[in-house]
Amino acid sequence: MDKNELQKLRELPIEGVAERLGLRVVHHKALCPFHADNHPSLSFKVSKNTYRCFVCGASGGPIDLVMKHLNLDFRAACRWLNDGSGLTVQGAWDKPQTSDISPQTSFDASRYSRFFEHPWLLPEAKKFLFEERHLDERVVRWCRLTSWKDRQGVPWLQIPYYDREGRLVGVQNRNLVCGALPRFRFPQGSQCGIYNLPVLNLLRPGEQLFITEGASDCWAMLSAGHKAIAIPSATLLSKKDIELLNSIYSPPSQGGEGGGSLFHMYPDRDAPGERLFLQLKEVLPSLVHHQLPPDCKDFSDYFLKRKISEK
Repeated sequence: MDKNELQKLRELPIEGVAERLGLRVVHHKALCPFHADNHPSLSFKVSKNTYRCFVCGASGGPIDLVMKHLNLDFRAACRWLNDGSGLTVQGAWDKPQTSDISPQTSFDASRYSRFFEHPWLLPEAKKFLFEERHLDERVVRWCRLTSWKDRQGVPWLQIPYYDREGRLVGVQNRNLVCGALPRFRFPQGSQCGIYNLPVLNLLRPGEQLFITEGASDCWAMLSAGHKAIAIPSATLLSKKDIELLNSIYSPPSQGGEGGGSLFHMYPDRDAPGERLFLQLKEVLPSLVHHQLPPDCKDFSDYFLKRKISEK
């Protein structure tokens, strides 16, 4: 990879990379995933495209953030950024594999698929999904959510990502107790782009499809009775994902599947949420904006308050 290609990765918006990693960025700050952080101490400097924690000292740019958060080496981090950015950067990973390139950089679906054949929910997972989030059990079954505990006894929610044909392409692990551990972990090679793609096979012509930010909002939207997909960040949408969204929107006469105002969205009530909507609007001109109530930060919050008020 030459300097110009590497620079393209270093110029990917740092906050977009952070959101893709599962961090919640508000007013250029987020909870630091590298230490036990109760108050956002991870700060992003957009003008320099860098991050810095003023407590533990972690700092760097987009590549450094991915390396540290996902525990990847430099090459694997560059590949992870490139695969999800829509760039056409050619790197060392595109060459025939040699002894100094780890064979584990590709996702081994066979290693994980068996976990989702018979999902198992730990008490911590049930509490999170049903008591705290009030999700519909049918949605949890549809999404094949399962859970496990690591060697330290930390419970994790395991979230599978499938392509439209139902092939497992990635796994996202969500920490159910937080603490000093990262909130999210991804096995090497996981392609966690658009979430819940199999729902597109159930979509009828002209039917509403909601786009949410993150899997949690998608579960809430599905539990509310809507068909929905989720994306982590528009800044890291791949060209393949954009082409897929366009094919759903475009009418059959143009080679697509849809037609009319198909896409709808409740953006999070913060700057990243509105930025995500505007970026998607450029790709999907018919995307309809729905406003959340002033006291709701995202659709999950909105759904939860409605469920509580109904009781």
